[in-house]
Amino acid sequence: MARARYRDASGKEYAGYFDRKVDADRWLASVKTALARGEWVDPALTRVTVGDWAARWLDNQVQLKPSTRQRYASLLRMQVLPVWGRVPLSAVTHADVGEWVRRMTEAGLAPSTVRQAHRVFSLLLALAVRDGRLTRNVATGVRLPRVGRAEKVFLTHTQVGELAAAAEPHGLIVRVLAYTGLRWGELAALRVRRVDLVRRRLLVAESVTEVNGRAIFGTPKTHHRRSVPLPRFLVEPMAAQVAGRARDELVFTSPGGEVLRNNNFRRRVFDRDAASIGLAGLTPHELRHTAASLAVAEGANVKAVQRMLGHASAAMTLDVYANLFEDDLDQVADRLDRAAARAAADSVRTDGVGPDLDAVHPGRRHHG
Repeated sequence: MARARYRDASGKEYAGYFDRKVDADRWLASVKTALARGEWVDPALTRVTVGDWAARWLDNQVQLKPSTRQRYASLLRMQVLPVWGRVPLSAVTHADVGEWVRRMTEAGLAPSTVRQAHRVFSLLLALAVRDGRLTRNVATGVRLPRVGRAEKVFLTHTQVGELAAAAEPHGLIVRVLAYTGLRWGELAALRVRRVDLVRRRLLVAESVTEVNGRAIFGTPKTHHRRSVPLPRFLVEPMAAQVAGRARDELVFTSPGGEVLRNNNFRRRVFDRDAASIGLAGLTPHELRHTAASLAVAEGANVKAVQRMLGHASAAMTLDVYANLFEDDLDQVADRLDRAAARAAADSVRTDGVGPDLDAVHPGRRHHG
């Protein structure tokens, strides 16, 4: 039995036992290399299992919104822990993570689900790296399936009007979603005191999500408040909607006066009425897309749309709605055409105005 010993930076001794001296020497050499490179990890830290570490990681994600925490917990329970739960952190390899992704894909899971499961796994491994339990995140760089983008539906003004009429007495909900771009949770959490009918503004400061059957109120998706313009034609209907309600009451509620829940509204009102006007399969979220489309059609630039929708950045707005701004390129080209034509016309009008220096001829010499 061959024994190999070494000490870490603090002087603590570690030992390994091997059947052959050559194996002991090889192991000791690798350890010394890791120490020299600053990549050495205390073996005791890496023996914790993925399951134990995942529970600790999720408990510490205090910044997550309740709906996001629920989604992460579901991904851990359904996709990550059945495969990795009993595996020590040190035994997770890049190749095995790639194989896991391949098998999820071949099992028919949606590409978005596969990518989300990989992200959760990668996040908990990243924490293990920061905690000194791993030298690197082996989930980084794994090839992931591409997510195909579903074609967005953009309603016209006429279609919005037809849908609102079909949805009466809930037509105002349709119109507010289609002309302000509020997310469903933002609309359901809108309170009377945040409706400014004089300035025609809605203050989006709160959102509500459903988690395990409970309505949870919190900040909007990006954690930032925003002021959303309200078209003039919606001021009078909104005034009627908030009339008689206390300042802290919700503007839109269920028939029973409770929080307006997306699933219930779709089942009782929206899906049926959308199908009745030839828009079967339409979702309330597509009214948010419609708001962006209608705003761009009236000349709103990408920054204005970003502010209205509450996107984290203009780049995100362009990524989501790039096709809506294609007409902007045509307008830019048209303006350049007109500018070039004006420049050419100005050149013609000014031609010959300056001195004709070529008209200077040699003079005759005069002798006195």
